[in-house]
Amino acid sequence: MSHFESIPKIKYEGPESKNPLAFKFYDADRVILGKTMREHLPFAMAWWHNLCAAGTDMFGTNTADKSFGATPGTMEHARAKVDAGFEFMEKLGIEYFCFHDVDLVPEAETIAETNARLDEISDYILEKMKATGIKCLWGTANLFGNPRYMNGAGTSNSADVFCFAAAQIKKALDITVKLGGRGYVFWGGREGYENLINTDMKFELDNIARLMRMAVEYGRSIGFEGDFLIEPKPMEPMKHQYDFDTATSIGFLRQYGLDKDFKINIEANHATLAGHTFQHELRVAAINGMLGSIDANQGDNLLGWDTDEFPFDVYETTMCMYEVLKAGGLRGGLNFDAKNRRTSNTYEDMFYGFILGMDTFALGLIKAAAIIEDGRIEKFVEEKYSSFKSGIGAKIVADETTLEELASHAEKLGAPENPGSGRIEYLESIVNSILFR
Repeated sequence: MSHFESIPKIKYEGPESKNPLAFKFYDADRVILGKTMREHLPFAMAWWHNLCAAGTDMFGTNTADKSFGATPGTMEHARAKVDAGFEFMEKLGIEYFCFHDVDLVPEAETIAETNARLDEISDYILEKMKATGIKCLWGTANLFGNPRYMNGAGTSNSADVFCFAAAQIKKALDITVKLGGRGYVFWGGREGYENLINTDMKFELDNIARLMRMAVEYGRSIGFEGDFLIEPKPMEPMKHQYDFDTATSIGFLRQYGLDKDFKINIEANHATLAGHTFQHELRVAAINGMLGSIDANQGDNLLGWDTDEFPFDVYETTMCMYEVLKAGGLRGGLNFDAKNRRTSNTYEDMFYGFILGMDTFALGLIKAAAIIEDGRIEKFVEEKYSSFKSGIGAKIVADETTLEELASHAEKLGAPENPGSGRIEYLESIVNSILFR
């Protein structure tokens, strides 16, 4: 049964095309800096938004039909979502998907029954993967939606809830390994606090680290060779979440000795909520050797919540791909953790959203490569720090000097020369000239 019979396979037609169901910039086989677009941009479909989210928000119920011809809350519906998802990915040429456990199946009364449902549906997904060549980018467990997690999962005050979270993680890891997932993500949806008055922060941080350490030990024991990932987010639903941003998450990982197994999964919209640019979060991860994967979306600077919009800002995707290219590429992929707006509620809109996102990242890749090939920005940055290439600067970088020697050097100078202009406006004009030519 076809769920999208009226939708053709989406093809590249070029920037002059007026066909809404065609790529204008994503040409999968086009070679850029020695690799195809397909290799640079390993796109993934988020099971939860594309196949589950139906437009419900804080003020209203569903506007879209995501039943795919089956009764929601049943295993028939779970299988229908698999059919729809793989047809959708094949028509768009998307090679990966990501999932939470409860995206795949409705949660049952007992974890044993839920696990049996996960076994059944993952068998079916595996059949589809073998038939299509589509792969799993990463899996995770939903440890925030059920009321049991109202006080957190790994940070819960209840030992029984902590154990239930561990059981969900164990099964999600089993399914991720079964499906050949390249990563396993921890997003601390409720791992944080609403008020410090009733919170033992150190205890909660120690406990979530214990849970992550046990997950790593179990994952490695069953043959998981991929990256464990933390996805930073500063707030929402909690007032403060412990994975506030990339720097905070890296500090946490290093403090608890988890950094050799974990990388960072960076979401653009979460960077916005943290008061950072997407580019900043990517750079912090990259210079620390922790850039793992990306949740590709964008937020709205005028709205103070996680809007998860399909990316359309080419400047932002250009700066993203500039960081990715400079870092040598992604270990993971580009997961569209994005959803249609509530008023975009048709099957066609699902395709329009992904076409928009894929084209926006493809154009960002093209322009980022052009900036690198142009070379003026890289040359400026290199020259900006040229004083550290010789003399006292070279000794500083080589760790061959002392505070006393530096103080003596400063005394002989009297006063240093002006360090030089940062040329910000000039450099931004270079970016604009490349973006809009």
